[in-house]
Amino acid sequence: MALDSFPADVTLRDNSVVSMTPLQSGDSGALLAFYRNLPEEDRLLLSDDVTSTDWAAGFLYKVETREIISIVAKAGGKIVGEASLHRTMHGWTRHVGEIRVAVAACFRRRGLAVALAAALVDIATDLGIEKIIVQVVDTQTAARRTFERLGFHREALLPHHVMDLAGTKRDLIVLANDTTRIWAAMEVAGQDYAIHPS
Repeated sequence: MALDSFPADVTLRDNSVVSMTPLQSGDSGALLAFYRNLPEEDRLLLSDDVTSTDWAAGFLYKVETREIISIVAKAGGKIVGEASLHRTMHGWTRHVGEIRVAVAACFRRRGLAVALAAALVDIATDLGIEKIIVQVVDTQTAARRTFERLGFHREALLPHHVMDLAGTKRDLIVLANDTTRIWAAMEVAGQDYAIHPS
């Protein structure tokens, strides 16, 4: 799914429908509201303070420069999910992308995280990215399972690598997969959602 094929409606596992679209510069307030409404225990495990206006400004700048590709899912005019593809434009890891996904608590276990991740894998392939990594903290079992369903495997374990905002040290797991190997897993995972042009 190329960026020019958005917006697209996604029918989730429970037949609810959300709209997926690239993040726009005018979405700053809605993006901050989404992240500020995430459960605190989720925000503790994020690498950035996603509740800060400075973070939002920096994030949107990287979206404008295409260093980050961000897709948001909206329902009722509000952002209920955000997924981003982070990449370096030059250098020895320019063939590698990193995916990050966040979904509102009320939209979890309905296939939205998989739909967002699958859309980004599709975009990454169009951009020539050959390998995708995901970093999860050891306690993020649901996130790990989501990416394992897309064929990701554990490539590294970094003990006590993450210190959450409360000061607790946790293990960081790096999951990876080649984009060419993700497609078969996406076909199976696609049973949780259906994407159609809006």
